[in-house]
Amino acid sequence: MNEAVSKQPKRSRRGLILFVVIVLALIAVAAVHLLTRKKPGRETAPIVVTVASATLGSMPVTLSELGTVTPTATVTVLPQLSGYLTAVGYHEGQEVQKGQFLAQIDPRQYQISKQQAQATLAKDRASLAQARADLVRYTQLNEHKSIAQQIFADQQFLVQQDEAAVQSDLATIAQFDLDLAYCRITAPVSGKVGLRLVDPGNYVTASSSTGIVVITTIKPTTVQFTVPQDALGSIVQRLNAGATLPVTAYTSDNSREVATGTLYAISNQMATATGTVTLRATFPNDDEALFPNEFVNVKLLVDTMRNAVLVPTPAVQSGAPGDFVYLVNANNSVSVHKVKLGPSDGKNTVILSGLSQGNVVVTDGTDRLNDGAKIQAAKAKPAAASAPASGAAASGAAAASMAASANAASS
Repeated sequence: MNEAVSKQPKRSRRGLILFVVIVLALIAVAAVHLLTRKKPGRETAPIVVTVASATLGSMPVTLSELGTVTPTATVTVLPQLSGYLTAVGYHEGQEVQKGQFLAQIDPRQYQISKQQAQATLAKDRASLAQARADLVRYTQLNEHKSIAQQIFADQQFLVQQDEAAVQSDLATIAQFDLDLAYCRITAPVSGKVGLRLVDPGNYVTASSSTGIVVITTIKPTTVQFTVPQDALGSIVQRLNAGATLPVTAYTSDNSREVATGTLYAISNQMATATGTVTLRATFPNDDEALFPNEFVNVKLLVDTMRNAVLVPTPAVQSGAPGDFVYLVNANNSVSVHKVKLGPSDGKNTVILSGLSQGNVVVTDGTDRLNDGAKIQAAKAKPAAASAPASGAAASGAAAASMAASANAASS
């Protein structure tokens, strides 16, 4: 009886332990199943972006530099002799022509000096006439051996001395004529006079560095600017081929075009400190829009690329791979595509290699993309208005089909 009672609790404990083990095993299996079970897949919505097709078109190759308006001539009119300034014949800021009267220096002292020189000339001419007459007589006497040879030779030398004295007098008179011409100061070049530097009544000297007035030639004028040495080769090549390179000047803030001209001179030396060379362009400046020593922005048209592959500039990205674009694939995904860039006009950029006409690239929404991302095209637009009609039609058709397929996939 006691043995039967003792065996029953042992069996009950064994069953309880077995039950607990089974429950724990079931719990463990359920936990593993829950942890390892894959969550139901949820497709990511495509990213809406703007795309454009690469087209063929023309791209101007320009250099943008900072320039300075440099007049073709800036002349400080200096007095070439001393005297009182008696008159001024110009108005400040007036346009003058070469040879026009500017100022007058008192000429009376130079007129008196000229009269004295003329009197000396008359005296020396009379002495020369007398010496020549004596020489004629001495010649006749010398032929008959009636005078000493030395006397005849001395008379010849006397005639030569008097002739030299007359030549000296003539030179002195010519000098006073020049001084009288210097008393009347005229414009050495055509241009615009500045503010008056000396008023009438002042005594001016030939050593004065201030001058009487400054004349600046404004029409035509030039603009001087520098270009890097890497760009010099193409410029020289174009000039040697006989091309005329147009230059456009803009205001210092690039807000307005001021004037157009042409490049006409290249400096003969490179600046070793900066690696640049100085160029000069000429402008008619009939409207006087370019003011001397003014700073302007200059654009030099070096060449024009024809049938170049163009994409909108926002499509070009820079990063770890270098320069790249997001190329739209046939399955409405994008891939990072490295490209080699050419010149740009701000709106469009030339792709030298890496793309061809008709390739579709992302132009807006690139900040949300990565390699292989799914996209939906919102709108397609051509890269350049100057592209050929066939290229624009082809790019539009490609972009339209791309957008249609993307919409079909999303639906």
